[in-house]
Amino acid sequence: MTNAGVTILVAGTCGALAIVAFIWFIAWPAYNAYSKTWERITAAFLSFYVLLALLLIGAAGGVAIAYYWDRIAA
Repeated sequence: MTNAGVTILVAGTCGALAIVAFIWFIAWPAYNAYSKTWERITAAFLSFYVLLALLLIGAAGGVAIAYYWDRIAA
């Protein structure tokens, strides 16, 4: 397996685990916290704002690391 293949495998595995963790720890408890269908759908929809915030924070951290890598590695 090439280096690019290993990188893709690791990234895909981490992404899948992150989605499973999001569903397990955030979306599913939000969905089960309510009894009416419209409340459950709304809670699940709003939990995706949490996912969006987590993705944006992670992306900002990655961009910061890439931008300051010369200073970090030195």
